[in-house]
This record gives sequence, structure tokens and C-alpha cells, in this order.
Amino acid sequence: MGKPKAVIVGGSIAGICCAHALITAGWDVVVIEKTPQPPTGSPTGAGLGIDPFSHKIIQSWIQQPQLLQQTTLPLVIDQNQATDGETKVSQTLARDEHFNFRAAYWADLHSLLYGALPLDIVLWGYLFLSFSMYGDKSKVKVETKVLETGTTINFVADLLIAADGCLSSIRQHFLPDLKLRYSGYCAWRGVLDFSKKKHSEAIINLKKVYPDLGKCLYFDLSSGTHSVFYELLNHRFNWIWYINQPEPNLKGNSVTMKVSENLVQNMHEEAEKAWVPELVRVIKEIKEPFLNVIYDCDPLEQIFWDKVVLIGDAAHPTTPHGLRSTNMSILDAAVLGKCLEKWEVENLNSALEEYQSIRLPVTTKQVLYSRRLGRIKQGLSLSDHSSFDPKATSPEDCEELQQKNMPHFYDIPSILN
Repeated sequence: MGKPKAVIVGGSIAGICCAHALITAGWDVVVIEKTPQPPTGSPTGAGLGIDPFSHKIIQSWIQQPQLLQQTTLPLVIDQNQATDGETKVSQTLARDEHFNFRAAYWADLHSLLYGALPLDIVLWGYLFLSFSMYGDKSKVKVETKVLETGTTINFVADLLIAADGCLSSIRQHFLPDLKLRYSGYCAWRGVLDFSKKKHSEAIINLKKVYPDLGKCLYFDLSSGTHSVFYELLNHRFNWIWYINQPEPNLKGNSVTMKVSENLVQNMHEEAEKAWVPELVRVIKEIKEPFLNVIYDCDPLEQIFWDKVVLIGDAAHPTTPHGLRSTNMSILDAAVLGKCLEKWEVENLNSALEEYQSIRLPVTTKQVLYSRRLGRIKQGLSLSDHSSFDPKATSPEDCEELQQKNMPHFYDIPSILN
């Protein structure tokens, strides 16, 4: 009997991690991805934070573990500060100097993980069309279209893994009435390459205002809004600014929006009112900022059906405030791989049951806590909490802003020990 086979739909970080975990577990895998080629940079991808355990997992998958250290920067400080829009003075609300994350650029991390896979595992330019179960449920058939030629190709597998993101079409097949929940705010985002200006007066002044850049995750809170700012490898700054607004009308299958020059101009004017001049200068330097509409969804009650399983954002769309999305995906992949290895393909249902029982309670709490953290930082109402005002806040309220309060923040699933 040959190796069991899985088809993974989605070639983003979740899908690539899944490929690593299943290959390690002794499975044959193929990854189906509609984009025509591996991303070299990412127009919408930005920075992300990798927690210590995810860092270890990734290192176990790549042939040269030191490369992860070399393509990331330390984030050892988690700092929340209040910025007064009128006086432009900032004061520290909460500071954790034992944060121990790493800052990565999305495209760098993807490239590292993809480059460590065997050749021809990922099929670029293949569009997932549909799937169907054999009558005896022994196999799943996956139908795809090669975009370059228009030809249809079918794959027969023991398992279909949906790593197709927060708008997952595979999840929709099982949960047609499930709707994403609009958070009440959108995020302006951009990455600034300052490699040619690193000794300029503007950058020197910026580093005076943000003295721990290169090792600190800065959250600036103002009235009814907050921004995130930190440094990435190779002289790049990652910046995100969350703004409360009615839900935009999105077109197509994406949660990012193209923006007009007028909208960018308005954003620049609002930034001048809210943030220190040094940060505003960074914001204005970013040539093509983009607008990300922030969604999550109420936690699912199940994440597998027969021979189909959800991982990553397909299983738990989440807001970005707990730095969980990528870390959840890495952990999902690692746990799924271990469960499949433990139970073997003859006991696939038991493997998927165990995967679900380990991950669902954790991701449920983390999605809801990320939602709560976003609402606090945006000054939005909560049933047990008055609207957060960074100018008039108690030390207890400030403590709640820290990432380390995330449920299961330090937990490692026993199956991975």
C-alpha cells in the first residue's frame, strides 16, 4: 500500500505549512493555488509576528533553521502608548519586555517555507472548482482548472484540506449560511522601505520618538483609534492604522480595497490630526497604502466533515489584534500532521476528531479575545466594559492591552511535546 495522499487548496502560508506537516507525517501532498507563480514580494502582504513556539515549528520544517533567524527581527517588547492628537505627546500605558516574538515580512516567510518544500508540490495557476466524495466515502475527488490552458484536471485523495482563507469556498459548501462579521473598522496598511534614507534626518528623528524600533511592537492609542508600528528586516517599517467606519462595499473575492488618490489624501489629513509628525511622515512616504476591511466570524462548532478539514483562516477568521492568524495556521498544520501520523490513514476519522478537539477550544477563545482587544483599542463598546479612553484609564485597564493576556498564549499542545 502506497502513501496516503492529501490535496491542499491554498498556497498561502497556511497551505504551505500544511504541506510541510503532512510530508513530515509520511503523506504525499499536492497544493493547489490559483495565483500563477510564487510571490516574490506582496502588494498586500505586510508584516507579521511569529511567536516562540511557531518559530520552533518552522525551524523543524526547513533544512537550514538559522535562515528563519536571519530573515526576521526580534520583537522583545510589546508597548502600548497613548498619543494626544492635540499636543502630540505620547505616554506609556503598558510595556512588556519579555515578549519574545519575531517580526517577519509576509513574502520573506512564505519564500522561506516554500523554498524548503520538494519541487513540484505546489501547482501554481490551478483554480479549485469543486470536490465530491466517493459513494463509500473512501476517497475524495477534487476538480481543478489549469488557468493557462483552460483544461480540467481531477485529483483523487484520502483527504482534502481547505487552506483557502477567510472567504473559504470549501467552508461555504458545508456552512452556506455562515457570514463573516464586520468589525466596525478598516485598516490602512503599508510597508516603507527606507534603505536609501536610513541616515536621513527624518529617520534619525523617528528613532528618537520610537527609540526601541528594531525590537519593539509599538501600539499607539488615540481617541477611538489605534495604530501599529514596528521595523522589519532590511530597513523596512510596517505600519497599520485602524479607523472606525461603516462597512465598505467590497467587490470580488478579497478583503482588501483599491483606493483613490482622494481617499489617500483624506487619510493623510486625518493622520496629521491624530499622530506625531514623525509617524505621519512615514505614512505619507508609503506610495501605495491599501485598505484592509477587518472581519472575523463567530467560532465554528466543527472544522471537519468526512474527508474534508479546514485549517488557518478558513477554520477561524480572526481580527489581527492578538497576532494570532499566522501563528494559528502554523499550529493548526503542526497538530493536524501529528494527528494524521499518530492514527494513520485507516483511522482518518479519529485523527480529524483529535485535531478538532485540540484546536477548536483554543482558536475559539483566541478569536473572541482578538475581537475584544480590537474593540477596546478602537474605543468601541463592550457589554462588560465602558469605552476605552486612553486619556483617562486605570492601570488595570492598561494591563488588558497586553498581548500576553491572550488565552492559551503560552500553551503547547501535548501532542507536539
